Amino acid sequence: MGFLVTTLIFVVVGIIASLCTRICFNRGPSTNLLHLTLVITATVCCWMMWAIVYLSQMRPLIVPILNETE
Repeated sequence: MGFLVTTLIFVVVGIIASLCTRICFNRGPSTNLLHLTLVITATVCCWMMWAIVYLSQMRPLIVPILNETE
């Protein structure tokens, strides 16, 4: 449930940031496309970083080795 909800939050934030970019930085077609591309790329990169950290905690690669004496 947490993965899906947070993914939807990232989608909503990306859409809001894209709309704000279109409204606030309206300087020309090529500049608008550059700003929109940067916002989408930043949103996807932040989501991927969060997803990698979140999913890596579910099944860690390194398992602690316990000694029988402890």
